[in-house]
Amino acid sequence: MASRERKRSERRKRKERGADRRAQIAERYEERNRAARAELVPLREGERPAIVTAGAVISALVAASVLVAYVLGARVNGDRPHVLQVIVPALLMGVMSIGMWRTRYWAVLGFQAVLALLMLEAALGLVSAGAIAPVLGNLALIAVAGTLFYLMVRAMARIQMPDRRPHG
Repeated sequence: MASRERKRSERRKRKERGADRRAQIAERYEERNRAARAELVPLREGERPAIVTAGAVISALVAASVLVAYVLGARVNGDRPHVLQVIVPALLMGVMSIGMWRTRYWAVLGFQAVLALLMLEAALGLVSAGAIAPVLGNLALIAVAGTLFYLMVRAMARIQMPDRRPHG
Protein backbone atom coordinates (compact mmCIF):
# COMPACT_ATOMS: atom_id res chain seq x y z
CA MET A 1 0.00 0.00 0.00
CA ALA A 2 2.79 2.42 0.87
CA SER A 3 4.48 1.59 -2.41
CA ARG A 4 1.38 2.68 -4.35
CA GLU A 5 1.20 5.97 -2.46
CA ARG A 6 4.89 6.61 -3.06
CA LYS A 7 4.46 6.01 -6.82
CA ARG A 8 1.48 8.38 -6.91
CA SER A 9 3.47 11.00 -5.06
CA GLU A 10 6.41 10.64 -7.47
CA ARG A 11 4.05 10.90 -10.46
CA ARG A 12 2.45 14.05 -9.04
CA LYS A 13 5.88 15.61 -8.48
CA ARG A 14 6.94 14.79 -12.04
CA LYS A 15 3.78 16.39 -13.40
CA GLU A 16 4.38 19.50 -11.32
CA ARG A 17 7.99 19.74 -12.53
CA GLY A 18 6.79 19.35 -16.11
CA ALA A 19 4.18 22.09 -15.66
CA ASP A 20 6.81 24.40 -14.14
CA ARG A 21 9.16 23.69 -17.03
CA ARG A 22 6.42 24.40 -19.62
CA ALA A 23 5.62 27.68 -17.85
CA GLN A 24 9.30 28.71 -17.97
CA ILE A 25 9.51 27.89 -21.68
CA ALA A 26 6.29 29.80 -22.39
CA GLU A 27 7.61 32.83 -20.50
CA ARG A 28 10.84 32.74 -22.52
CA TYR A 29 8.90 32.67 -25.79
CA GLU A 30 6.67 35.51 -24.61
CA GLU A 31 9.76 37.59 -23.76
CA ARG A 32 11.07 36.99 -27.28
CA ASN A 33 7.68 37.95 -28.74
CA ARG A 34 7.58 41.16 -26.69
CA ALA A 35 11.08 42.08 -27.88
CA ALA A 36 10.11 41.42 -31.52
CA ARG A 37 6.94 43.52 -31.17
CA ALA A 38 8.93 46.35 -29.57
CA GLU A 39 11.23 46.45 -32.62
CA LEU A 40 8.35 46.84 -35.07
CA VAL A 41 7.61 50.29 -36.39
CA PRO A 42 4.00 51.05 -37.36
CA LEU A 43 3.36 51.93 -40.98
CA ARG A 44 3.23 55.62 -41.77
CA GLU A 45 0.15 56.98 -43.47
CA GLY A 46 0.24 55.78 -47.09
CA GLU A 47 3.26 53.51 -46.54
CA ARG A 48 3.21 50.08 -48.13
CA PRO A 49 5.96 47.51 -47.45
CA ALA A 50 7.88 46.53 -50.60
CA ILE A 51 6.96 42.86 -50.24
CA VAL A 52 3.26 43.75 -50.09
CA THR A 53 3.69 45.84 -53.25
CA ALA A 54 5.40 42.87 -54.91
CA GLY A 55 2.52 40.63 -53.82
CA ALA A 56 -0.02 43.09 -55.24
CA VAL A 57 1.80 43.17 -58.58
CA ILE A 58 2.12 39.37 -58.70
CA SER A 59 -1.55 38.96 -57.87
CA ALA A 60 -2.56 41.47 -60.57
CA LEU A 61 -0.35 39.72 -63.14
CA VAL A 62 -1.88 36.34 -62.31
CA ALA A 63 -5.41 37.78 -62.63
CA ALA A 64 -4.57 39.39 -65.97
CA SER A 65 -2.79 36.31 -67.30
CA VAL A 66 -5.79 34.08 -66.54
CA LEU A 67 -8.11 36.44 -68.43
CA VAL A 68 -5.73 36.94 -71.36
CA ALA A 69 -5.12 33.20 -71.71
CA TYR A 70 -8.86 32.55 -71.80
CA VAL A 71 -9.48 35.28 -74.39
CA LEU A 72 -6.68 33.87 -76.55
CA GLY A 73 -8.33 30.43 -76.48
CA ALA A 74 -6.18 28.55 -73.98
CA ARG A 75 -7.06 24.92 -73.34
CA VAL A 76 -6.52 22.90 -70.18
CA ASN A 77 -5.97 19.18 -70.74
CA GLY A 78 -7.41 19.59 -74.24
CA ASP A 79 -10.64 21.28 -73.09
CA ARG A 80 -11.64 24.91 -73.03
CA PRO A 81 -12.34 25.96 -69.40
CA HIS A 82 -15.83 27.06 -68.43
CA VAL A 83 -16.13 30.84 -68.02
CA LEU A 84 -16.66 30.55 -64.23
CA GLN A 85 -13.41 28.59 -63.96
CA VAL A 86 -11.71 31.69 -65.33
CA ILE A 87 -13.68 34.51 -63.74
CA VAL A 88 -13.59 33.25 -60.14
CA PRO A 89 -9.79 32.92 -59.81
CA ALA A 90 -9.19 36.10 -61.81
CA LEU A 91 -11.65 38.01 -59.62
CA LEU A 92 -10.15 36.56 -56.44
CA MET A 93 -6.61 37.51 -57.43
CA GLY A 94 -7.74 40.92 -58.67
CA VAL A 95 -9.54 41.76 -55.41
CA MET A 96 -6.53 40.51 -53.47
CA SER A 97 -4.25 42.71 -55.58
CA ILE A 98 -6.34 45.80 -54.89
CA GLY A 99 -6.48 44.95 -51.17
CA MET A 100 -2.71 44.54 -50.95
CA TRP A 101 -2.18 47.76 -52.90
CA ARG A 102 -4.29 49.49 -50.24
CA THR A 103 -2.30 47.67 -47.51
CA ARG A 104 -5.20 45.67 -46.12
CA TYR A 105 -4.40 42.90 -43.67
CA TRP A 106 -7.07 40.53 -45.03
CA ALA A 107 -5.60 40.74 -48.52
CA VAL A 108 -2.08 39.91 -47.37
CA LEU A 109 -3.47 37.05 -45.28
CA GLY A 110 -5.39 35.75 -48.30
CA PHE A 111 -2.30 35.96 -50.47
CA GLN A 112 -0.37 34.01 -47.85
CA ALA A 113 -3.11 31.35 -47.89
CA VAL A 114 -2.71 31.07 -51.67
CA LEU A 115 1.07 30.79 -51.24
CA ALA A 116 0.62 28.06 -48.62
CA LEU A 117 -1.65 26.11 -50.99
CA LEU A 118 0.88 26.52 -53.80
CA MET A 119 3.66 25.18 -51.56
CA LEU A 120 1.48 22.23 -50.54
CA GLU A 121 0.63 21.48 -54.17
CA ALA A 122 4.29 21.70 -55.17
CA ALA A 123 5.31 19.39 -52.33
CA LEU A 124 2.70 16.86 -53.44
CA GLY A 125 3.92 17.32 -57.02
CA LEU A 126 7.40 16.29 -55.89
CA VAL A 127 6.00 12.93 -54.84
CA SER A 128 4.59 12.16 -58.28
CA ALA A 129 7.32 13.80 -60.37
CA GLY A 130 8.73 11.32 -62.85
CA ALA A 131 11.49 13.45 -64.36
CA ILE A 132 14.00 16.04 -63.27
CA ALA A 133 12.18 19.01 -64.87
CA PRO A 134 9.04 18.69 -62.71
CA VAL A 135 11.19 18.18 -59.62
CA LEU A 136 13.15 21.36 -60.33
CA GLY A 137 9.98 23.29 -61.16
CA ASN A 138 8.29 22.23 -57.93
CA LEU A 139 11.38 23.01 -55.88
CA ALA A 140 11.59 26.46 -57.49
CA LEU A 141 7.89 27.07 -56.75
CA ILE A 142 8.40 26.05 -53.12
CA ALA A 143 11.44 28.34 -52.83
CA VAL A 144 9.74 31.39 -54.36
CA ALA A 145 6.40 30.93 -52.57
CA GLY A 146 8.15 30.14 -49.28
CA THR A 147 10.33 33.24 -49.52
CA LEU A 148 7.33 35.47 -50.27
CA PHE A 149 5.38 33.87 -47.42
CA TYR A 150 8.21 34.38 -44.94
CA LEU A 151 8.85 37.99 -45.92
CA MET A 152 5.15 38.85 -45.66
CA VAL A 153 4.92 37.78 -42.01
CA ARG A 154 6.74 40.87 -40.73
CA ALA A 155 4.80 43.12 -43.10
CA MET A 156 1.54 41.68 -41.77
CA ALA A 157 2.66 42.39 -38.22
CA ARG A 158 3.34 46.01 -39.14
CA ILE A 159 0.01 46.33 -40.95
CA GLN A 160 -2.03 45.17 -37.98
CA MET A 161 -0.03 47.17 -35.42
CA PRO A 162 -1.91 49.79 -33.51
CA ASP A 163 -0.63 53.32 -33.85
CA ARG A 164 1.78 53.86 -30.93
CA ARG A 165 2.14 57.60 -31.36
CA PRO A 166 0.46 59.64 -28.62
CA HIS A 167 -2.90 61.04 -29.64
CA GLY A 168 -3.71 64.60 -28.86
